[in-house]
Amino acid sequence: MPAGTVRRLQVREDLSTAASPARRWLWAVQGLVTLAVVAFVARSIARNWTEFRSLHVTLHVAPAWIAASVLVVLVTYGMQIESWRRILAGWGQRIAFGPAARTWSLANLGRYVPGKVWSVAGLVVLAQRAGVQPGPAAASAFVIQAVSLGSGVAVVAAAAPHSAPPLRLALAGVAAVATILVLVWRPTARWLGRLVNAIAPLEPLTLSAVLAATVLTVLSWGTYGAALWMLARGLIPDAALPLPTAVGAFTLGYILGLLALFAPGGVGVRELVLIGLLAPFLGSGGAVALSVASRVLLTVTEAAAALMTLPLRQRPQESVE
Repeated sequence: MPAGTVRRLQVREDLSTAASPARRWLWAVQGLVTLAVVAFVARSIARNWTEFRSLHVTLHVAPAWIAASVLVVLVTYGMQIESWRRILAGWGQRIAFGPAARTWSLANLGRYVPGKVWSVAGLVVLAQRAGVQPGPAAASAFVIQAVSLGSGVAVVAAAAPHSAPPLRLALAGVAAVATILVLVWRPTARWLGRLVNAIAPLEPLTLSAVLAATVLTVLSWGTYGAALWMLARGLIPDAALPLPTAVGAFTLGYILGLLALFAPGGVGVRELVLIGLLAPFLGSGGAVALSVASRVLLTVTEAAAALMTLPLRQRPQESVE
């Protein structure tokens, strides 16, 4: 069996069978988040049960706004792909944008498979096939999740509608700085190396790589929220939905859906969070319609991105040396 195949099988086995204390802590945190999400959803439904039973909304489709929303989502994918490339570059790994887009888009579909591990495993295997070394390929899958969560918390803190502006900025800054410092810390690199059973010890990520990835991810949360705001305009023309609220609501729904163990792709969790946060602005009927439409739009664009990038394989001259 070729050495490259052996390494891929080893990484896949490590991801599925490792039972280190650190991983058990991760599962414990995810379990607590899952319970918090269930409590939040139950409270939201109970509080608005009478209104939910009598939902009514009139939709007026505006194709231009919906097309703009789709375009912004595709731009968001591009920023997330580039964020992942910057992380890999921090470990000296080079992958062209086309093959990176193919790898990221195909692996992204694994989020809809129950278990929360398939998108990570898919990213690792596909990245190695594109020429990325096994250790950085596996570690990058965890780092991009950490960057997404840390920057997402910062965005939610900054967009929280009930906080004073100085407090918002302080909380957002603390979350962002903490994420960056943790990822460039040498013990974090050692921990990641043990987590993925890297053959060679991982060096700490460069500060420039983490900064670039964090900035791109923060921008992607903003464009995701802008896409949701545009979609609202495309379905409910008189929607009184502030853009910061759309950004904060989408980001919170996305990261809670990411952490919820029981929800492949965050299905159900993200929608219920959006309904609870957007109902005061759109009414319950409008919030339900927008949350469902957002799920449909994102599912279609994710599938379309995978199809569009499928032919973009790594050429031999682009392989990592």
